[in-house]
Amino acid sequence: MSENETAQTRGDERHEMLSLDTNNDGKADVWVVDTDGDGKADLYQFDHDGDGKVDLSIVDSNQDGTPDQVVDGDVARS
Repeated sequence: MSENETAQTRGDERHEMLSLDTNNDGKADVWVVDTDGDGKADLYQFDHDGDGKVDLSIVDSNQDGTPDQVVDGDVARS
């Protein structure tokens, strides 16, 4: 898988519901995102190496709590 691989999300919006700094370096490294504006998360993103860029994206398109797609890097939403 390559960076910015296309993944099907529920929408093309980006409403960050939560961002966390899990390693206490002052920068967010986990993001929980609602892409369709319904108030429910459907995209989860992680920065594993601390460079501020997304290293792993998980898409839960039907919002059932089970990943539908796991993508290395950020997703180019379609």
